[in-house]
Amino acid sequence: MNILSIQSHVAYGHVGNAAATFPLQRMGVEVWPIHTVQFSNHTGYGSWKGRVFDAAMIGELVAGIAQRGVLGECDGVLSGYMGSAEIGTAILEALATVRQANPGAKYCCDPVIGDVGRGIFVREGIPEFMRTKAVPAADIVTPNQFELDYLSGRASGTLRQTRDAVKAVHDLGPRAILVTSLLTEETPADTIDLLASDASGCFLVRTPKLPLVVNGAGDAIAALFFAHYLRDPNIDEALSSAVSAIFGVLAKTAEIGAREIQVVTAQDEIVRPSRVFKAEALGR
Repeated sequence: MNILSIQSHVAYGHVGNAAATFPLQRMGVEVWPIHTVQFSNHTGYGSWKGRVFDAAMIGELVAGIAQRGVLGECDGVLSGYMGSAEIGTAILEALATVRQANPGAKYCCDPVIGDVGRGIFVREGIPEFMRTKAVPAADIVTPNQFELDYLSGRASGTLRQTRDAVKAVHDLGPRAILVTSLLTEETPADTIDLLASDASGCFLVRTPKLPLVVNGAGDAIAALFFAHYLRDPNIDEALSSAVSAIFGVLAKTAEIGAREIQVVTAQDEIVRPSRVFKAEALGR
């Protein structure tokens, strides 16, 4: 399996492509990473060096890959943090180029917009681009709860409301949706929910809430879920596999008190999770 991953990158730590590439490779997936930004570290540290790349570079790199005659072997395109709406347009152009070579290639969009407590933290124009362009073009989207509410124009305070919001996002175009970091009235204290939905149904996984605050977990689980879903389009199994893997990585991260997710140290969790969380079907 080959995945073209177009998102941010940091030299130190694990967010964006630095969080997605190695877990995919550990699963046995070939990754063709293209970086939308190159920073020294995550901006959450308060200071960093580096730059946002111009949109034209994405097209240049995809054209170079095309010259190798391998785009027909690309099974999917993954996108995350975009940096600007212009970069978003370049990502969709890259997707179109891939699909010219392989019409069956799937697109997974992690619609990075904001988060609960922080609100919108991306540049002006990106949220609107996500809702009107990127999400409608995607086969799979992986919003967090804040992003689900933004994209759907609804609140997700209960599971019923969450499912209504998911349906509204399905109506925009994506056939499969993974909602991360979900807290509703039905979520017990000290736990966190993840919900996945496609034509086969709606499924929930509930895990203990770990005592840590890190960046990059959303980037990693989006990549893992996409790869598992491409391999086997049983969404409940893809949800269970991705959640179990990322929980194992985060548990190791919490155990050693690290600020960065330990995708290398805990790499065996990616393929052989210590604890498996089964997805439960939600009633109609």
